[in-house]
Amino acid sequence: MNRRRNVKIIATLGPASDTPDMIRKLFDAGVDVFRLNMSHLDHKGLKRVHAAVRQVEKEVGRPIGILVDLQGPKLRIGEMKDGVAELKAGARFRLDTSKKAGDATRAPLPHPAIFDAVSAGQTLLLDDGKIRLHVMGKGRDHIDTEVEVGGKLTNRKGVSLPDTMLPLAALTEKDRSDLDAALDLGVDWVALSFIQRPDDVAEARKIARGRAAVMAKIEKPQALAHLEEIIEISDAIMVARGDLGVELPLEHVPGWQKRLTRAARRSGKPVVVATQMLESMISSPTPTRAEVSDVATAVFEGADAIMLSAESAAGKFPVEAVTMMDRVAQSVENDPTYPGIIYAQRTEPEATGADAISAAAHSVADTLNAAAIVCWTNSGSTGLRAARERPLFPIIALTPVHATARRLALVWGLHCVLTEDARDLDDLSERACRIAFQEGFAEPGQRIVVTAGVPLGTPGATNMLRVAFVGRRSAE
Repeated sequence: MNRRRNVKIIATLGPASDTPDMIRKLFDAGVDVFRLNMSHLDHKGLKRVHAAVRQVEKEVGRPIGILVDLQGPKLRIGEMKDGVAELKAGARFRLDTSKKAGDATRAPLPHPAIFDAVSAGQTLLLDDGKIRLHVMGKGRDHIDTEVEVGGKLTNRKGVSLPDTMLPLAALTEKDRSDLDAALDLGVDWVALSFIQRPDDVAEARKIARGRAAVMAKIEKPQALAHLEEIIEISDAIMVARGDLGVELPLEHVPGWQKRLTRAARRSGKPVVVATQMLESMISSPTPTRAEVSDVATAVFEGADAIMLSAESAAGKFPVEAVTMMDRVAQSVENDPTYPGIIYAQRTEPEATGADAISAAAHSVADTLNAAAIVCWTNSGSTGLRAARERPLFPIIALTPVHATARRLALVWGLHCVLTEDARDLDDLSERACRIAFQEGFAEPGQRIVVTAGVPLGTPGATNMLRVAFVGRRSAE
């Protein structure tokens, strides 16, 4: 099976979709990578769902990526008396370290780091930004605020601090335990929440030691100030628009989505656009027109992957949501304006031999109207470079490494095929032709462009480009 689109689809698994039968249906509908959210999974559940995905992968004979999303620090108020209190705009409201249940004048806040970091004049947001507090002053055990936007405050609602750099690590003890469990299973990607600085990513990379690729979720304004360094140290980024939209003015999020997508593309790192893409399909079999346009925008921008969250994890129509996302993506990529938009965002290759070969492969394939680019890759770097060029014809990534094929399942335009390393240069070209034919991308008489590294099997050493004819022997 090959996808007739370049952008990849990530679907979150949950109660509505985490059985082998549903996972197979979601894959058939178009999912390339499955996300497992550790906010809702214990280690036993993680192991069960991981095994179910691998079972489906074996059935379909196609590499499937698994992304484990770590929870990160969860900042919440404590309990409220009678479970709820009404905060009035203009009223004074105190957050303190007392364990006593809160009311309309105060609430417990069991996070000492917030008291240390917050300053007068900053903003505190409660319940996903529905309640806005202006900090008037603080003491060692309390923060005094004025309610700017009021509302009903219930037990254990989340706290956000858009103006404050918190002295908290992105990895909690739970995250470390979850990360160890995920790495032991052999997952392909790990997504980090609550990233504020490059050091947050470096800590996770040190633990992972290359056993999984690390994705930084950009969901806090503090991360935007260190964007280039975070992208540099990460294997990929996620535009986590839900939390970003809480801590930034909503009207700023679309612009940041574009900037984040283009910054990742310039660096040759995959970028995922996530959150509320088809939100109404949690309860409806069809999306709104605005949601369809939102998905289309991410595809037009050249995002590597677009993601479903609650739509596939807990919604009533998970298969329909994937099918709709697949249809929108294919329609955009077949739109006559798409090539020009994608080409306009293309960046110049870096001054390395591998980048020069990848850019040349794109140019040669374009000039010859080749059927496909075929890149041999062990570490995955050749595949990433080929995808960075965003050629408008298929890219087949051939690799002998299971982990590489699964990780590249998330990357724009890459059709990954597991095959043993080429024996010599003739085998390299002949097998590339045969696989291009077998996978349905080339016909006898057509040409393909092949890139590889010599000596064969050397990771990260792309230095060779060949043009090969798909002969009739390839069809035998």
